[in-house]
Amino acid sequence: MAEPITERVPLRSSFSLTTKKGKRVVLVVSLLVIAWLFLWPILRLLSLSFSVEDGHLLTNYTTVLQEARTWKVLSNTAIIVAGSTVIAVGLGVLLAWFVAYSDIRAKKWLQVFVLLPFIIPSYIITLSWTQFLSNNGIVSRTLALLPWSVEPFNIYSHAGMILILGLSHYPLVFLLTMSVLRRIPRELEWAVRSSGGSAWTTFVKVTLPLSLPGIASGGLLAFLANLDNFGIPAFLGIPANITVLSTAIYQEVVGFGPSAFARAATFSVLLGIIALLGTLFQWLLLRRSKEGENSEIDNKPRFSLGRFRLPFEIGLWSFLLIISIVPMFSMVATSLIKAYGLPFALENLTFNHYQFVMFEHDKVKGAVMNSVKLAIGTSIICIVAGTAIAYYRLRKQTVAGKVIELMVSLPYALPGMVLALAMILAWMQPIPGWNPGIYGSIWILFIAYVTRFMILQVRGSLTAMSQIGPAMEEAAHVSGAGFLGKWRFIMLPLLLPGLLSGAFLVMLTTLTELTVSALLWSSGSETIGLMIFNFQQAGYTTYSTAFSSLVVLTMLLLTVILFGLQKVYQRKVV
Repeated sequence: MAEPITERVPLRSSFSLTTKKGKRVVLVVSLLVIAWLFLWPILRLLSLSFSVEDGHLLTNYTTVLQEARTWKVLSNTAIIVAGSTVIAVGLGVLLAWFVAYSDIRAKKWLQVFVLLPFIIPSYIITLSWTQFLSNNGIVSRTLALLPWSVEPFNIYSHAGMILILGLSHYPLVFLLTMSVLRRIPRELEWAVRSSGGSAWTTFVKVTLPLSLPGIASGGLLAFLANLDNFGIPAFLGIPANITVLSTAIYQEVVGFGPSAFARAATFSVLLGIIALLGTLFQWLLLRRSKEGENSEIDNKPRFSLGRFRLPFEIGLWSFLLIISIVPMFSMVATSLIKAYGLPFALENLTFNHYQFVMFEHDKVKGAVMNSVKLAIGTSIICIVAGTAIAYYRLRKQTVAGKVIELMVSLPYALPGMVLALAMILAWMQPIPGWNPGIYGSIWILFIAYVTRFMILQVRGSLTAMSQIGPAMEEAAHVSGAGFLGKWRFIMLPLLLPGLLSGAFLVMLTTLTELTVSALLWSSGSETIGLMIFNFQQAGYTTYSTAFSSLVVLTMLLLTVILFGLQKVYQRKVV
């Protein structure tokens, strides 16, 4: 009797990345890794601020808050951050309103000049202003020609720090406010005017309430940037003995006292609390604000300056040139003189300082190579991981996706000096009793940069993906395309401009970063920002200005190259 024929069924593994169980495991592992990289350092910082050998849980806070120096630091921080935020919001909103609504000409070029302080690192902006307002600068030489005695503005002061911080961060307010202003339907303004309302009534009843989300968002970003900034308080505040929270944390850590890290952690928590209070204030401000329903951008002018247009344009361009360009020329002029303090004359000019920083100083060469490697490595990791996070967040719409986005956002929302200290605490001993040697090497800078700037790529990728409907992917699946084929032939060609823009922003930000590097660097892992800071602190002003001039030129060239590549890509696609 013949045996029955049985069909041989291939054995299937109980675990596969395509099964529900496999996907669940991958998600859990991803959550754990992200929590370890992005959340664990912050928790370590918090725990250290409450860690004491003798006393109660809040001993560190009561000790720090009982010191007169602490209240002086808090007072300096409050005055400088509040004043600079007022300047940033006032200047940003005013310029945004004129550029969005008036009939002034060359608006695209105006926007380029407005954005220059945002593109160029704030510590280089500070260096240019110190040369512009120095005793040998253009302002001092001009005032010396006057018949009466006028002292130049002292930039090493509260007012100086407020001014430079405000001028460095007003583009944030400008960008967000102008975007909202151009989306306000002009029909609403016409309705108020036709009902007998004045221009002021129209502004109060329509323009201001509808533009409040953009103003508040830009104001919050300027507030956080002013609070977070280390370069400007370090360049201007340390020489003048004006300490704010960011420089206080730096001084505590580099002081290497017996309780240096605990005190620095306490100051970091205080700095984080102020940042959270600013975010809460923005939420309260926007809770009842009105949002416009119009999504179309209206670029047409809404009022005419008439015969005052030319004088206004001359005044506006003069103002932008003074705050954006003239200080840069003063910095370049300082880099060309033989010795700091000599007048700018033909017999005193030299290119030796450029030759020194470019070819002769080994530390500068190493710093440039370190920054380039860190910038490229960070942007590659961020474009891969950030795009994956953005894809999961947008397509799945799950609680896990929201939690991942929140964890990735935290390191960027925190002040940079706070994150740097958290990185030290987390990576000195990632596991109790085990020191992998990451702290004190260039690897901790790499991890800190990826952790801090990942959200920039996530936001850029989210923006790019939101313009591609799920129907494109469904069509690819129906046509038989696999995961790799879908991304290679459909997703990447459509997403590439947005992804590269996010990666370029990550690369530029990493290339010139200073705040995080100031605490995490070690011998052999110096960066561009740190070398400029060290030159300036050591009194080598001609070297710091020469190096800064080269950095500005490089950043402008990279920006031009990016725009050129985008134009070429758009022509090919169209």
